[in-house]
Amino acid sequence: MNPFTILASSGGPPPLTALHHVHSPMDRPALEEQEENHIPEEQQRQAEEQLAKVYDKFDFRALWARLSEALTRLQNDPGSVQVLLPMIESLMVVSQHSMGKLAEDADPWAERPVNEDDSTRARMEQEFANFTEKHRKILNLMVRQNPSLMSGSFALLVRNPKVLDFDNKRNYFSQQLHKGRREHYTPLSLTVRRQHVFYDSFQYFHRKTGPEIKHGKLNVRFHNEEGVDAGGVTREWFQVLSREMFNPDYALFQPCAADRTTYQPNRMSAVNDMHLSFFKFIGRVIGKAIYDGRLLDAYFTRSFYKHMLGRSVDYKDLEAVDPEYYNSIEWMLHNDITDVLELTFAVEDEVFGETQVVELKPEGASIPVTEENKHEYVRLVTEQRLTNSIRSQIDAFLEGFHEVIPRPLIQLFSEQELELLISGLPDIDVDEWKNNTELQGYSSSDPMIQWWWRAVRSFDQTQKAKLLQFITGTSKVPLEGFAHLQGVNGTQRFSIHRAFGEDRLPAAHTCFNQLDLPTYDSYEKLRSQLLIAMNEGAEGFGFA
Repeated sequence: MNPFTILASSGGPPPLTALHHVHSPMDRPALEEQEENHIPEEQQRQAEEQLAKVYDKFDFRALWARLSEALTRLQNDPGSVQVLLPMIESLMVVSQHSMGKLAEDADPWAERPVNEDDSTRARMEQEFANFTEKHRKILNLMVRQNPSLMSGSFALLVRNPKVLDFDNKRNYFSQQLHKGRREHYTPLSLTVRRQHVFYDSFQYFHRKTGPEIKHGKLNVRFHNEEGVDAGGVTREWFQVLSREMFNPDYALFQPCAADRTTYQPNRMSAVNDMHLSFFKFIGRVIGKAIYDGRLLDAYFTRSFYKHMLGRSVDYKDLEAVDPEYYNSIEWMLHNDITDVLELTFAVEDEVFGETQVVELKPEGASIPVTEENKHEYVRLVTEQRLTNSIRSQIDAFLEGFHEVIPRPLIQLFSEQELELLISGLPDIDVDEWKNNTELQGYSSSDPMIQWWWRAVRSFDQTQKAKLLQFITGTSKVPLEGFAHLQGVNGTQRFSIHRAFGEDRLPAAHTCFNQLDLPTYDSYEKLRSQLLIAMNEGAEGFGFA
C-alpha cells in the first residue's frame, strides 16, 4: 500500500505536518500550540509511532523511480510540474527522517562513510542524490518560485548542495543567517581617518564582542569629511578597508605568483607583532560584510577559500601559490622517480634568514621518498606549504570569521561560490572578452570558436563567473578590461588552444589564462563538455 495512503487514513494530522513534526522535535512547541485544541495527545503519539514504523519498513525506491519518470515527462512544461510538488515534498520529508541528521561539523560536500548496519540509510542517500541531480533544473525552479520551500519540506537539499543554483543557496543562506529573535544591539558608530582606515577600524572592532559586531548596525564617518551615512559611506568604508588589508606594510598577505591579483596569508607575517590580532579582525570584517550583504574588493587563493569552508587542500592548489613547484610535483606524480629524485619526508624552510628542517612525519628526515610512497609525500608537503606553515594565521582569521558566520551554514558553498558571495558577480562584457582573445590552432571563423562564444553568451551571470574562475583562477575582471588579465609572466591575455580528442574535456591552465579546447562535432557537445569541465574543475579532489 502507498505509505501516504496509510498516513492519510491514520486519523492524525495531515501527512506533511505529521512527518515534519516527528522529524523536527525543535518545532514541537509551535506545532503543539497550533494543534492542541483538535488533536489529543495520545492520538498524536499513536500517529507518530505509526509514521515511524512506515519509515522503517517501506522501500521508497519505487516511489522515487515513478516520481522521477513523471518529472522527466513533464520537464518541458513547468506549469504541469507544479502538480507533483506535494509528492516531492512528501518524499523529501520522508527521506529527511530516514537518512537522519548530519553531524553538526559534517561537510555536506564530503562523501560520508556508510556502515553495513546503515544499508537502509545508504540506499535512501543514494536514491535522494540520484533524484536531485537528475532533476536539479526543476527543483531549482520550484525553489526560485517559492523560496520558503528551503525552510520547510525542501530543507533536505542542503544535504546535496551541489544541485542548488548559487542564487537559491544565497537566498537560503541569508534567511538562515538572519532568522530567529535577537537582542537589541547598539549601532556600531565609528569615525575613522581615511589614511589610517585599517588601524582605526581595528581599534574600534577590538573593543567589541562577536555578537555586537554581528548584529550592530554599522554607521561610518570619515574624519573631517562631511556626509551622513545612509549606506553609501559604509559601502565605501568596506571597499577602502578591503583593499587596505593587502597593504604590504602590514605584511599580512602576499599576492600569488600565478596572477598577482589573488592573495594568500603571508607565512612571514609574524614580522608584524600584531599579525594574529589583525587576522582575527579581518575575519570579523569579512564575516560582517557577508552578514550585511556588502561586497568586498578582496580575492583570495582557492586554498584559502577552502580553509574558510573547513575543507582539505589539494596539490593542484599549489599552482596559484608557486607555479614552478607545482610543475615539479606534477612531473613527480606522472613519472617513475626511482633512482631519479633523492628526497626525504622533510623539507627546508627559511624563516627570517634562518634555514630550518621541517619533518613531514615522525622521523621523516630519515625516510626516503620512493615510487611507492610519493603520493603520501605530495599530500604531506601540500599540507605543509598551504596549511601548516600558516596555521596560526588561518586559525586567527577563522576565530573572527566564525564569530559572525556559522561554519555549518557557510559550508553550503563551493570555493568558487564563496568568492562570489564575498566579492560579487562580475560584470562580464563578452564582446570585450572576445576582442582580447588569442587563438592557437584555430581561426575566428572555425565552427568551434563560433560555438564557443555562442555557449559563453548562453550562460547566465553566475555561469559566466564560474567559467572565468575555471580559466583564470578568479572571477575578477581587471578594471582596465580583459586586455590586462594577469598571468605568471605579467599581463597575459586569454587564449584558446586547439586540443585533440573529442572525448576529452576542455582543460585550463590558470597561470597562463589558457584554455585547451578539443574539437567536438556539435555545439551541444561543446556546451555540455564545457559545463562538466567547469563543475569538475571547481570541485577538485581534496586529500582526506
